[in-house]
Order: sequence, then structure tokens, then C-alpha cells
Amino acid sequence: MIIDFHNHLYPQAYLAELEKGNSRAVVERDGDGRMRLVNAGDYNIIVDGHYLPEARIEAMDAAGVDMQVLTLTTPGVSIEAAERGAALARLVNDSFAEIMVRYPRRFTALAALPLPDTVAAVAELERAVTQLGLPGALIFTTINDEAIDAPRFWPLYEKAAELDAVLFLHPASPAHIGHMKDYRLVPLVGFLHETTVAISRLVFSGVFERWPDLKMVLSHMGGTMPYLAERIDFGFQVYPECQGTLARPPSHTLKKFYMDTTPYSPQAIRFAIQFAGADKLLLGSDYPHQIGDLPGAVQTIQDLPVSPVDKAGILGGNAARLLRI
Repeated sequence: MIIDFHNHLYPQAYLAELEKGNSRAVVERDGDGRMRLVNAGDYNIIVDGHYLPEARIEAMDAAGVDMQVLTLTTPGVSIEAAERGAALARLVNDSFAEIMVRYPRRFTALAALPLPDTVAAVAELERAVTQLGLPGALIFTTINDEAIDAPRFWPLYEKAAELDAVLFLHPASPAHIGHMKDYRLVPLVGFLHETTVAISRLVFSGVFERWPDLKMVLSHMGGTMPYLAERIDFGFQVYPECQGTLARPPSHTLKKFYMDTTPYSPQAIRFAIQFAGADKLLLGSDYPHQIGDLPGAVQTIQDLPVSPVDKAGILGGNAARLLRI
């Protein structure tokens, strides 16, 4: 069974709401009439696969993918005013649940959460898991420039641990884009930086000391975390600022997280396997973004010089175990 963990869908009802104009998400149309969702320093061109499950299934069949884990992506619902964001989160999650009912063998989904209002986000996570059957939620690396390890978010981690829910940490656009505003450096470089900073803060803040069994998936192969873990451990040894909350070096916790294989670079994947083990990697394609490649993501794993057991795990077995499929 091949499961694509990292891909994105904008439900049609969500896009229709954005086009009404009562939103902080910037909606444009290009010269060909295609919708673009614009976020700080980045944008997504909306194609059929972004909102039509039937188009996705056709692409999945062509690539040999059995199931996808649907998630909303930037700009998300957290950029909205609290009440509006909560309403959009419910709309998105209801849409995900409807798709799961229609195509139970092809799709599962992770909930969108209105994190500007932590109480509403906790309530929506519980509704999504216990009533809609979603196995977890996507959270962004920052919420309107606020770090995701802020104490006000800790009730969300407590609820996720209580529900045994999966949290998928996905980058938002950097708070300070600066020199990344050109050359599409926000998705190419900024996203990996955001994931690295966010998971570093979560570890050093003590979130995983408090909830050691919290299930976390890091997007884009953990940003640069597999390559920086030794340096971060060294910082833990020598910097007082890195001490006080952790009983063991940060890498002990970092190796417990799952990571998706986007951007499916063979050398990087092999290094991630060396760092955390093949049982912590999940196939990811970033479909149907411009930078996504569904068949390429699958082929990269099929071509890896690893054992058949490890290959089967990365392609779907690890995700099936994590999501209880």
C-alpha cells in the first residue's frame, strides 16, 4: 500500500468562501483565469488537483498511489480573524470528512485548526478526531508571527496527546522575509528554515518532556534538522540557555519524530534514514503544487538502495502504522 502523506487540497467550499472577499487571504486571477492564493512571499496556482478529488484519483492511479493524507496549506485559516478562522476550519474539516466518506479507500485527512484562538483550536481538534474521524491535524510553524512553542498553545499539545492524534508541522511563510522575497526563496529555503526553528523551539521549550508520546510529523524531511542535530546537541552541552528543560540531548527527542520525504532528494533521504531510521520516513509529494511531483516522489523511493522492508515502510507501511490505517 502506497500512502502519500504530504500533499494539499483546498476544498471547493473553502475556495468559494475566499472568492467572496470576506477574508484576509488574497485571491487573484491570472491572465488565463486561474485562481492564485497569495501569501506573504509566496503563492499557489490553483489547478484541478487542488480541489477535485476525481482529478487526484486519476493522478494517484497513474503514479500507483493508493491513498493520500489530505491537508490544507498556506495561507490557511489562522491568518483570519478568530471567528472567521474558526468557521473556515469547520468548513474545511467537514469537507475533508465528506471526501473521506465518498472515497474511504483513497483519502484520509488532517484537520485545519483556528490557532489564533487556542480554545477554539482545541475544540476543533477534538471534534475532528472524535466526530469526523480525522486522525490528527496540521499546525503551522508560526501563527501570525507567534512561535508555536508559546505557552498558550500547550493546551493543544495536551489535547493531541490525550486523543493520540497526529500533528503535522508544516511551514508558514517566514515572519521576516528579507532577502528571500526574490527567486521563490520562501518555499525553496524559507520553509525549511521555518520547520527547523519551530521544532528546535518545541524541543527546547520542554513540550516533549511534558508529553513524550506526542505524535509529530515534520514536513520537508525535518527542514535541516537531520543535518544540524549534532550542532544542536553541542549547544545543549555548552550553552546555559539550552539547558534546564531537557533531561537528555535534543537529538534523543528529534530522532523520535516522523519526517516526510519531500522534496524527494535521494541523498537527503539517505541521510535522514541514517539520522532517524527508515521507520521514521513517510512518502511525501507536495502534490499538486508547482514544486510537487507525485510520480517522481514514488519513483525516488522505489529507486533507493535500501532493503525491501525499509522501502515498503517508507512508501506506506510507516504511515499506515502511524495513522492506524
